[in-house]
Amino acid sequence: MTEVHVRTTTPTDAPSPAQRITALADEAPPLRHRSPWPDRRRSALKHLGLIALCALMLYPLIWLLVSSFKPTDLIFRDVSLIPSEVDWTNYSEGWNALQYPFSRYLLNSAAIVLGSLLGNLVACSMAAYAFARLEFRGRKLWFAVMLMSIMLPIHVIIVPQYILFARLDWINTFLPLIVPKLLATDAFFIFLMVQFFRGIPRELDEAARLDGCGHGRIYLRIMLPLSLPALATTAIFTFIWTWNDFFSQLIFLVRPDMYTAPVALRTFLDSTGASSWGPMFAMSIVSLIPVFLAFLFGQKYLVKGIATTGIK
Repeated sequence: MTEVHVRTTTPTDAPSPAQRITALADEAPPLRHRSPWPDRRRSALKHLGLIALCALMLYPLIWLLVSSFKPTDLIFRDVSLIPSEVDWTNYSEGWNALQYPFSRYLLNSAAIVLGSLLGNLVACSMAAYAFARLEFRGRKLWFAVMLMSIMLPIHVIIVPQYILFARLDWINTFLPLIVPKLLATDAFFIFLMVQFFRGIPRELDEAARLDGCGHGRIYLRIMLPLSLPALATTAIFTFIWTWNDFFSQLIFLVRPDMYTAPVALRTFLDSTGASSWGPMFAMSIVSLIPVFLAFLFGQKYLVKGIATTGIK
């Protein structure tokens, strides 16, 4: 009989994973080194474009600041950003040019802003909690009605409001500008907070109910502390919009002692005589300082609030 010898392969005869990877690497074509310069040029061009766009947007503000230091007769004759003549009296004259010192109008604006801030933060957050957490009949319908009210321009409702406030004898007071904020009339902020509240897990509410908390304690101890970004966004937008509001304040505030900063700035213009452009520009810069500071210190909260609410 013929003996047949069969050779069996052992695991040691097969190539190891490291040897396979080495063999594949040897067979693969060499990779070309990619130069980082195209990416750097693209990034540099992008930043230069953003800088140019930023300079274009800031040019009116810079021109306003420079013009506030020019004599009135040179403001429109010399449009350069480097004044040929500096006049520091524009600020002192503008501060005392009107019937009352300009500080009076700044304080009036601050009072309205403070009341509007308090009203929007409390009333809008409570309305948002109701839409986001409470179950009641017609909730979706009333939420849709609330959203539709955002599309109503102020010019549509200003006449009925004026008639109502005139019958209540509220004209020439701050009440028409503050009381509506206490009734959650800013639907945008309600929608903003509803979106944020919906992102908070309901398990926190259920755990609080097991501990004996009602809706009031859940709202105060859970919802409000967790919704600080949305509250900060509401506060910043309310401050800027209320401080810069001109139309509503012009309608409801008639006496000079009740004027706010935007309305007082309008009185520097005279359609029948000479307008005090230099003092008006100087007081415009003074009026912009609170808005600039609010945006500067609240920018990170503003971005975080918009990102986390999602307008999603």
